[in-house]
Amino acid sequence: MVESSPLASATLASGDRQIFRISPLIRLTLLLLYLALLGPLPFLAQVTQSGVSPRLVAVGIVLGGLGIYGALGQRVEVDDQSIQVTYPAWIRWLFRGGWQLPWSEAQSLKPRSTGQGGLVYYFVGANQQAYLLPMRVAGFARLVKLVETYTGIDTQDVKPLAQPWMYFILLGFTLLLLLVDAWTITTALQMT
Repeated sequence: MVESSPLASATLASGDRQIFRISPLIRLTLLLLYLALLGPLPFLAQVTQSGVSPRLVAVGIVLGGLGIYGALGQRVEVDDQSIQVTYPAWIRWLFRGGWQLPWSEAQSLKPRSTGQGGLVYYFVGANQQAYLLPMRVAGFARLVKLVETYTGIDTQDVKPLAQPWMYFILLGFTLLLLLVDAWTITTALQMT
C-alpha cells in the first residue's frame, strides 16, 4: 500500500492503493473537545448527588469516546479502479462499512450547501446514488487530483470544507476548556 505523498504522480500503477486518513490535527482536536466537554460530568454527578451513577456516566463517556475514535478512523482508499471509504474493522458494523464507487460509474461531483454555509461534494453514481466525498483527509488536494485524473470531472472549484487554521483556533479554545475542566474536577474532588 502506498501512503499519500504530495510529490507522487497523479496516477497510480495498477494494483497500487493510495490511502488518505483524516487529518491528525482534526482527530486530535475533536477527541480533546469531546474529553473537555464530557470529562467533568462523572465528578459533577458525584458532587451533586444526581440520580445517575457517576460510574454509569463514565461508562457512557468511554463508549461514546470509542465511537468517536472509530468514526475518526475513517479512511479513503483510491486505486486505478475505484474510490472507497472505509472504517476500522472493529467499528465498521456501526457505520455500515462505508462505500465503494468504481471510477467508471462516477458520473459527476455535485456541491451541496451545509447548514453552516459551507459546501460539501457528492459523487453521483450510475445508479443516481450519492456518495459523500470525505473532505477532512490529510492530502485532500492530492485526493481531488486523483478524482479528476480517473473520472475526468473538473475539480478546480473543489476546496476543503474547513481550513487548518479553523482547527488550530478550535484546538486553542479546547485547551483553555481543559484548563477550566481541571479546575472544576479539582474543586469537585475537594467537596467530596
